[in-house]
Amino acid sequence: MTETSPSEKNNESRDERRRHHRGPHGGRGPGFGPGPWGGRGPWGPPRGPRRERGDVRAAILLLLAEQPRHGYELITEISDRSDGRWQPSPGSIYPVLKRLARDGLVRPEHENGKRIFTLTDEGRALVAAESESWGQPWQRPEDEASEAGMELWDEFRQLAAAATQISQVNNPGQIEAATRVVADARKAIYGLLAQ
Repeated sequence: MTETSPSEKNNESRDERRRHHRGPHGGRGPGFGPGPWGGRGPWGPPRGPRRERGDVRAAILLLLAEQPRHGYELITEISDRSDGRWQPSPGSIYPVLKRLARDGLVRPEHENGKRIFTLTDEGRALVAAESESWGQPWQRPEDEASEAGMELWDEFRQLAAAATQISQVNNPGQIEAATRVVADARKAIYGLLAQ
């Protein structure tokens, strides 16, 4: 019989701890796997409607009318002004900046190692003429529905956390009662959809 070295014993005990921590289903927690209570997976609120290219263009021009900015500043400013409901990616901002520069509406300048974008005279004239019709592109009518949807998902996450806790108490009566509550909630939600 071969002896087990101390390092092999440590590895075995670490592996055993991992197996115990993961639970019988291979994931963390009580075997639900990824879900709205954390982790990656198909759960979570649906993404909001994609912004039209015109919204991105208008937002960039309006923000540059306030002051020169670099691309990352534009991304964070749009996110801040929309309370996080619109978080444009670099892939949606930088191509529009490039197009605006090609169209002579913005001018890139290098400042302290950063590429700063400034409106040209033509860009300022366009903003002056169109800003009223553009409004505030970071605040859209659908944002209100999006916010309500986020509240629903927040409640769902809390429900999932409560279900997780009750499934761990090992009390069949409580688990059965909680299952009925969740089933009733599901039926009520489908009833809302049927209206």
